[in-house]
Amino acid sequence: MQLNQVPVEPGAPGGATDTGGGGTLRHAGKPWNQAADTAGELRTSTSAAKKELTDAHTGVASGAAGLASLGALTEVLASWEKRIGAVRDECDALEPKLRQVAKDLTGADVAAGGRADAVRAPEGAK
Repeated sequence: MQLNQVPVEPGAPGGATDTGGGGTLRHAGKPWNQAADTAGELRTSTSAAKKELTDAHTGVASGAAGLASLGALTEVLASWEKRIGAVRDECDALEPKLRQVAKDLTGADVAAGGRADAVRAPEGAK
């Protein structure tokens, strides 16, 4: 069966004469763990960026007293702190979930393989 509209190479599994079942699909934990690592790194870097942003604005209110833009600057700071905090929190929530997907998929492969190994074909069957 061909689903992606790409012609099957002659002799490749999945062609019109293939009776199926010979695939080697395996789930790999590596991409999920790499994504989890990236989420962890982003969480760390956004935490640092938020602190830097907040520290950089310390004392601005007293130094800019009387400027018309002080209110806008304060609003922008609050908005960015909220946005950066949301990204940090999302990355914090994603990291363990991505690691769990890697474990779950690997477990599914092992369980499915065990069930498939338990099936015995009659003598002489392909």
